[in-house]
Amino acid sequence: MHPHAPLTTRRARRRVVGALSAAFLCAAGVTALPAAARTAGTGAAPAAEPAARPAGAAASAAPRLPDGLARTPPMGFNNWNSTHCGADFNEAMIKGIADLFVEKGLKAAGYEYVNLDDCWARKDRDANGKLVPDTTRFPNGIKALADYVHSKGLKLGIYTSAGTTTCARAMPGALGHEYSDARQFADWGVDYLKYDNCNNQGVDAKQRYTTMRDALKATGRPIVYSICEWGENKPWEWAADVGHLWRTTGDIGDVWDSVVGIFKENAPLAKYAGPGHWNDPDMLEVGNGGMTDTEYRSHFSLWSMMAAPLLIGTDLRKASQATYDILGNREIIGLDQDPLGKQAEVLKSAGGRWVLSKPLADGDRAVALFNESDRPQRITTTAREAGLPQASGYRLRDLWKHEDTHTAGEIAATVPAHGTLVYRVSPDRRWAHYPPAVETGADGIEPIEVGKEARVATLTRNLGRTPAFDVTVSLKGPQGWRVEPVTSTGSPALPPDKELVTAWKIAPLAGTKPGAYELTLTTDYRSARGQRVTHTLPLPVFAVQAPPAGTSYASDLPWITATNGYGPVERDMSVGGPRAGDGTPIRIGGATYTKGLGAHAPSEITYYTGGQCSAFSAQVGVDDETGDQGSVGFEVWADGQRVAESGKLTGKDPAKAISAQVAGASTVRLVVRDVGDGLQYDHADWADARFSC
Repeated sequence: MHPHAPLTTRRARRRVVGALSAAFLCAAGVTALPAAARTAGTGAAPAAEPAARPAGAAASAAPRLPDGLARTPPMGFNNWNSTHCGADFNEAMIKGIADLFVEKGLKAAGYEYVNLDDCWARKDRDANGKLVPDTTRFPNGIKALADYVHSKGLKLGIYTSAGTTTCARAMPGALGHEYSDARQFADWGVDYLKYDNCNNQGVDAKQRYTTMRDALKATGRPIVYSICEWGENKPWEWAADVGHLWRTTGDIGDVWDSVVGIFKENAPLAKYAGPGHWNDPDMLEVGNGGMTDTEYRSHFSLWSMMAAPLLIGTDLRKASQATYDILGNREIIGLDQDPLGKQAEVLKSAGGRWVLSKPLADGDRAVALFNESDRPQRITTTAREAGLPQASGYRLRDLWKHEDTHTAGEIAATVPAHGTLVYRVSPDRRWAHYPPAVETGADGIEPIEVGKEARVATLTRNLGRTPAFDVTVSLKGPQGWRVEPVTSTGSPALPPDKELVTAWKIAPLAGTKPGAYELTLTTDYRSARGQRVTHTLPLPVFAVQAPPAGTSYASDLPWITATNGYGPVERDMSVGGPRAGDGTPIRIGGATYTKGLGAHAPSEITYYTGGQCSAFSAQVGVDDETGDQGSVGFEVWADGQRVAESGKLTGKDPAKAISAQVAGASTVRLVVRDVGDGLQYDHADWADARFSC
């Protein structure tokens, strides 16, 4: 799905918290095909082939595509996330990606398909109704490109839509031309088809996708069939006999909230996935620059745990080594490609602390501890909860560190904000050969006011069955900060299930600018067999300062944390799109405001007020950039107590004044909530927001 509407609509549509409506994504259509799509010859099944089944016909009774395809989730590349229809999308790029698959070891790691997305063909068919490649982008044609990719031991994929035009409206869709287009793809040597859903003229989805299934089968060429239907008609319930994979959500974006939203929609569908029929939560964004490496590792980990197709979406010609390290982690890839073909089940999710367990073909379990939140959290489970049998000890293999330890059964860690730890867990009679697993963490570190001192406690606990020896703990802060232990920082031996608690006092350097900083907690120990183990955990800490006396605009003050349902919170502009600084002047009900905050539900913005402020006020509403769509509620919280709320506001409403008494509060939290009808278009403005201190 690739929306190409005017700016404000396109940005709203790129939101991926749910499968989006085709009414917003594609041109409004009629229920009958236009004349061009009904033209005899190009789309009709040949006499020897069955005609398209009527809407509602049982897919399970239809013939499958050639057996043996996509027995594990497809792996490869697709250009869309990095180029869209830009000039960089061309023959040189595709050949370059194929070359890099081989040179960088990605082919050896399992990546196989090099796929073209929208805009590879001219806008019009030729006189015979055939697709015509764009010779500016692909001067040697698609057949020659396929030959090149095949010469590398790789496979070529292509794109079209189950509509009259593709999503970019740059080339013809295949609706009414299924057999002709499938024949062209096969003759060119295409190995994979992504079949989108735009401009579908209201034709039944099962009918459209089954017709292309039959057309591909009629070619006799093995072609992996990717149904890009966005999950609108629950393809997981009917498409296992139609395609090899099906999209379960709207398009992904290169922002954290997009990845989390899609993960939450795809995770409950585990029972529908298996060899030859996969849930597809969309392509990878790893390396595109909108997230941190920690977030990209989580993205890659979660997709692999969910047995999702792994289609690289970044231009590998520009990729960093960190990007290659993530995409090339063979132990994580091994979970995705495990031949048992099971998608992970969610065991826990309370408070943004997710535990996933994935059964593997050899009897092991993959366990992921995922921290959705913006601060480190302790996440726990056990080998038994993960589905493993009772054992005296378990091997615990960290698949990002590539290190082995053992546990008596508990699996616990403090997971960094937006981070994911992934373990391969197995009952192992040789468990004592591995060092004991030692958990390292800290209590939540409260904001520290510049010029004052704070206390924090760190925890080191032995999860194994043998002692940890020569245990030492250190905590370091930014240069110039004072970080001193108050209690013991070491132990000559830490027995099983025992802990070392260390208290620390921390003071920022005088003159420290308010903002986010990082402490580094390090634990070092050795096993009874002499193996050294070191754990390092980053701990975020906020240096804060109360607002100055008088009236201050919220957009001029530093916040402690800010979370947003789409894109970052913006200062003095609307939220706009997924990137920082891409908003427009704040407008609510036709009135323009020069100061304020641009947010998007669900959103929370927390300020440190240090007991120095008496009141907060703002004009709130849905920004005009969404037209009259969107509906939200605004709330003000002071030290955990709600002190003001707006009620429901929609895109049709003018701005509403909201004010709150916050005297004595250390923190003030500005919250925007969805009001229960979905998050689409919930662009929420805190216009003219100010504190009185």
